[in-house]
Amino acid sequence: MKDLKTDCRLAIVQAAPVMFNKDACLQKALRLIEEAAKNGAELIVFPELFLPGYPYGMTFGYTVGSRKESGREDWKVYYDNSILADGEEMRQLIDCAKRLGVYLSFGYSEREENTATLYNSNMLISPEGQALNHRKLKPTGAERLVWGDAQQDFFPVMDTPWGKIGSLICWESYMPLARVALYEKGVTLYLSPNTNDNEEWQATIRHIAIEGHCFFVNCDMVFTRDMYPAGLHCPEEIGRLPDIVCRGGSCVVDPYGHYVTQPVWDREAIICADLDLTQVPRSRMEFDGCGHYARPDVLELKIHNA
Repeated sequence: MKDLKTDCRLAIVQAAPVMFNKDACLQKALRLIEEAAKNGAELIVFPELFLPGYPYGMTFGYTVGSRKESGREDWKVYYDNSILADGEEMRQLIDCAKRLGVYLSFGYSEREENTATLYNSNMLISPEGQALNHRKLKPTGAERLVWGDAQQDFFPVMDTPWGKIGSLICWESYMPLARVALYEKGVTLYLSPNTNDNEEWQATIRHIAIEGHCFFVNCDMVFTRDMYPAGLHCPEEIGRLPDIVCRGGSCVVDPYGHYVTQPVWDREAIICADLDLTQVPRSRMEFDGCGHYARPDVLELKIHNA
């Protein structure tokens, strides 16, 4: 492992999107990036699908074997508010990161350039303007009605002063081989943009931090039922949701599985943490899962990179 900058000022943005409104989401994101940078953040992490929000509870009119035209109209609204990986909205985020000299991780609904397929994606952006896109390998459950499987951009990692950073989106972290793909690439900071606010997830993230002996950055969003836009064709579906649809729970876990910051629930917050990167090599003295504790003569992972 190369020499690491020993300290990293991290900011997790646990915030509510402006649901189904890409322009308002972008403006809110730019404001929050500015705020985090003013607090000294060097790495700023946003949740899964912050732009244009996570359509929790919506079916978009699907049942097995049929669709409703009203659901198609709601899907088109979401489609129209998804963005291109190299579009104007992303360019503004890249320019903001460059101007402020920060690393940025940003979750968004990606509209493919040549088809009408959407992808659940996360963009890593460097202070120099490098942008690395990751598409969620397998949307979870009914997410497959909205987003497609990744056909590229599987496991990008970015070199930083603190080592390599990479992301897996929400339940991708339940895929053991996907985790190992990041471990083999040497991540010291494992970023997890997600919409997972259940109790069991907190056990998962602490395990992953120990397994990979890396910092686990758990970035969730918080939003309420009344934030869904007016005019959708599924008022019954939205009406059945709890008042607080997603409770957050964002936090940081160190390479020993201990909380650096405790989970934050039920409110928006910019959660700042000062990370000690010397913990990463120190924690791997007795267990380095892809180093001295590996047995490549017995176990081997084959990754089809794209």
